[in-house]
Amino acid sequence: MAEILLSLTIIGVVAAITLPSLTGNINERTWNTQRKALYARFSQAIALMPALNGYGTLDNTTDTAAETFVTEGLSKVLKINNICDNEHLKDCGITEKFTNLSGIQQDIPTTLYTLADYFRSADWGGNSYSTKNTKAAAFETQNGESIIVYYNPSCITQYSNGETIDYLGRNFGFAQTTMCANFIYDLNGNKGPNTVGKDIGFLTAFNATDSIVVAPIPDFKDANNAKEMTLDEALTACRQNNETRLPNINELSSMAINKKFSGLKDQADIVDYWSSTKISPTQAWVQDATIGVRLINGNTDKHRVLCVKR
Repeated sequence: MAEILLSLTIIGVVAAITLPSLTGNINERTWNTQRKALYARFSQAIALMPALNGYGTLDNTTDTAAETFVTEGLSKVLKINNICDNEHLKDCGITEKFTNLSGIQQDIPTTLYTLADYFRSADWGGNSYSTKNTKAAAFETQNGESIIVYYNPSCITQYSNGETIDYLGRNFGFAQTTMCANFIYDLNGNKGPNTVGKDIGFLTAFNATDSIVVAPIPDFKDANNAKEMTLDEALTACRQNNETRLPNINELSSMAINKKFSGLKDQADIVDYWSSTKISPTQAWVQDATIGVRLINGNTDKHRVLCVKR
């Protein structure tokens, strides 16, 4: 009997040690599968919409922009169970707080300005951009995901060179001008853990027409990376294993817009990050995380790096 009890005790200890890890691995695989399926559905749905801009009314007294975008636009191409206005986000399973990649708990933004303050206004090189604030809306999908949407009804489509302005011979523009809709998803509603990189993530739709949807998953190990590198060094750093890569410019812009979630640094000085999007053998796009500007720089310039999961 003593030997049986000892064996049971050992089995119990081993189970207590291994079960949380096993459960965590199962959750990770489930979330990864859900993310990929959600991204596929959103990409297909957005591609079916003729244009992403111009929905709703937005003036000094009325704001129906985000809610109308969902009710009259997105719901026509995506299966949606429930739609909630800004005053009833909880009814769509939206959590009030989340944990970002830096391990800091924050409030869920409820307006475009609180998502990223540079939507209020941004200026660089004598050129500026601003838009009106819009209230977020929310909806639930038939698959059980809770989604909050931030909408820019005045978004435009970028030109063939990737941006809209040429300043002193340097192409640049603001990422927020081409961002039409940004989505924060929670794969299991407010059940928890409500943590970015697990059940919470983001998708961004760029360009009013011929739209592009991206859903980057930042690598948490690089969330506080302050080291500056050349482009070749950045590409090498992000492919040291088969799990990560350097993001393209739209993925990087998405992470800048969602910097409260992604871990990009928000500082007083301009902080630029490398993208993998080249425009020539010697030049590539970089993304600033402070005011949202996108620039073309030489490959030998040095900027910060944030890798994304493959």
